[in-house]
Amino acid sequence: MKSKLAASTASAQFASSDDAKSFEAKTYAKVGRRLIPFLMLCYLGAYLDRVNVGFAKLQMLNDLRFSETIYGIGAGIFFLGYFLFEVPSNVILHKVGARNWLARIMLTWAVISASFVFVKSPTMFYVLRFLLGVAEAGFAPGVILYLTYWFPAARRAKALSLFFMAIPLAGIVGGPLSGYIMHAFQNVHGLAGWKWLFMLEALPSLFLGVAILFYLDNGIAGAKWLTDAEKALLARNVEKDNAQTVQHVSIRSFIGDRRLWLMAAIYFCVVLGQYGLTFWLPTIIRRTGVADPLWVGILTAIPYLCAIVALPLIGASADKRRERRLHLAIPMLISAAGFATLPMLGSVGASIVCVSVAAAGILASSSQFWSLPTAVLGGMSAAAGIAAVNCFANLAGFFSPAIVGWLNDFTGKSTAGLIFISLAVVLGAVLVFFVPAKTVNR
Repeated sequence: MKSKLAASTASAQFASSDDAKSFEAKTYAKVGRRLIPFLMLCYLGAYLDRVNVGFAKLQMLNDLRFSETIYGIGAGIFFLGYFLFEVPSNVILHKVGARNWLARIMLTWAVISASFVFVKSPTMFYVLRFLLGVAEAGFAPGVILYLTYWFPAARRAKALSLFFMAIPLAGIVGGPLSGYIMHAFQNVHGLAGWKWLFMLEALPSLFLGVAILFYLDNGIAGAKWLTDAEKALLARNVEKDNAQTVQHVSIRSFIGDRRLWLMAAIYFCVVLGQYGLTFWLPTIIRRTGVADPLWVGILTAIPYLCAIVALPLIGASADKRRERRLHLAIPMLISAAGFATLPMLGSVGASIVCVSVAAAGILASSSQFWSLPTAVLGGMSAAAGIAAVNCFANLAGFFSPAIVGWLNDFTGKSTAGLIFISLAVVLGAVLVFFVPAKTVNR
């Protein structure tokens, strides 16, 4: 009789455990469906407005008589504004709430992006790129911080991978769209195609900035689309996760934290490769003999299609195995191989294959990286730490196009710039193994 009772109790506990796991899985799926697609759409708009200068370059340089160096400095100076205002932006978001602050970010950058239609000189180009960086500062790290309010570390890599799919999606959508606008709108109402590009691609960010005010919740407690049981589960898991992270640090210990500087150095190398790809991909395609901006745009979508397959697969694998370092370092090395091989190729097909390898690797690395600092930091420390790492690393967004532009002008070809990017990414992959596995593998 006792054995039957024990068996019945064990069976009930097993069923209860299965029910709890099923409820938890369904709850996180519900949160993912609510937040991730919308945030992806917002970041897609941000990324389009940030990097469409790479397509505008195909016409703008001739119209305004800019050199490759002027373009490279202008493309990169965005990140100086980003650098100066990113940490304050994330701290403000943590204090005032994500909804209003993310909406403010989107609306201001949309207005500034449309203002590029008035560019006539290098100085005006530099000023607007700087202001665009100031306006956009805090959006990506703000969303990363926002996701820590909902997802514990064990579920975060997949969520971040899905969010960062906005980058390849921007390439898939933005490439053909940018090429079409520049091709179809050239000289419409007396305006150059690149001016129409800046105006039209600012509109989605404008509309999404308004939509944020009505769609996003600041956190779990205010989410009317969740039941009380779902809220309790989410809050309990986040609180348990935060207990394992550093919540508060002094300014002195924060600046002296070697882990943060190591992570910033790793991400610096990732960002250098990412923007080396983003700002120069249209030029790389054109140098293979493709002259029409429309076809340049279509062909640039192919590498991003490859990346969009890689991101969720690598993110799911990292969460399943609870392994972070190899899932970051291996894509970085694959990307470096793609960059290094590219100068040896001349045909369109071979170049697209090589760029696709580089894109899949570097964009997967960009999303996987964020599972490292978010596993270490929580609360206000996460707000400042995530922003500080992203802030420092995004200086690579300035150095990458500026150095590559100078190398292109100095040598007359793109070989030196691509080798420079490849070596930097390899260095970043090596640095990954200085992060203690026990700290991040959870």
